[in-house]
Amino acid sequence: MIPPLPPCATRRRFAALGALLLAGALAAPAAPALAQTWPARPIRFVVPYPPGGPLDQVARALAEQLRGPLGQPLTVENRPGAGGNIGADLVAKAAPDGYAIVMGAVATHAINPYLYAKMPYDANRDFAPITRIAIVPNVLVLNPAAAENLGIRSVGDLIAYARRNPGKLNYASGGNGSAGHLAGELLEAQAGVSMVHIPYGGAAPAQLGLLSGQTDLMFDNLASATPQIRAGKLKAFAVTTAQRSSFFPELPTIAESGLKDFDISTWFGVFAPAGTPAPIVERLNAEFTKALASAEIRDRLARMGAEPAPMSPDAFGRFVRAEQAKYQRVVKASGARIE
Repeated sequence: MIPPLPPCATRRRFAALGALLLAGALAAPAAPALAQTWPARPIRFVVPYPPGGPLDQVARALAEQLRGPLGQPLTVENRPGAGGNIGADLVAKAAPDGYAIVMGAVATHAINPYLYAKMPYDANRDFAPITRIAIVPNVLVLNPAAAENLGIRSVGDLIAYARRNPGKLNYASGGNGSAGHLAGELLEAQAGVSMVHIPYGGAAPAQLGLLSGQTDLMFDNLASATPQIRAGKLKAFAVTTAQRSSFFPELPTIAESGLKDFDISTWFGVFAPAGTPAPIVERLNAEFTKALASAEIRDRLARMGAEPAPMSPDAFGRFVRAEQAKYQRVVKASGARIE
């Protein structure tokens, strides 16, 4: 038989239990209260790319949409440099209080960790994912004269030609480690072909090289390629995303064309510093998701060839980690490295 506790021990036990219950009761409403009182001042919305670019335009439109629901302005701040690393690092090291967020992208959170020899932040440990904003497909385009001369009328024809003629095809990109470069590397790896990569100093010069016949093909951003495709100056064969684009539904995906699981896209989304309270992350997720359903934001994205693609914070985190695993392999295979 277990002897009874002395009265003083019993009193201490019940006092301790009462304190725990009181602490729990006081803590329970803390999260909702935090969500109700935040934000009390403007929110810093860092764009790690130059002003006037696609991400900057979308960030400013979203900031305007969220001003009313949040009751505070989102102040867009451009901090370009190092492929987006400078702006992303500012937010990675900011206080996790909900007053600093960043418009991250495939480069800052999935490619750069394997492309740069030294990174100022950890893309997983230092951030709290809020939501993905949109996905922009790249499109495989050929110079029409080259396509005609080589008898290439489909992705299958392209792969067959490249297998018969290793090293004869060349493709342009905006530079080593760019999305267009890595798409070419993924095609080579999955199709078992060898092509020559011609890096340019940006996507616009690369497109000019393709238009002038200096190169044979390119994985171009859908928005920048669309006018040339419509004008017949570039021949589009497939989009690089897992699903077809609503802007060119007639174009197959590369995966549909025979390379299973081929999926390369330009995506961007919002991140906060790690440790940002969950109620704030959830509130931001809800407000950004609502804004992405507005006609103004959907129209803005459509002009970029972008598809709205919001996700829950947990789903966005899983998506980013899957993208990292993919690009780790592709960047390593490409040999691209920035010291």
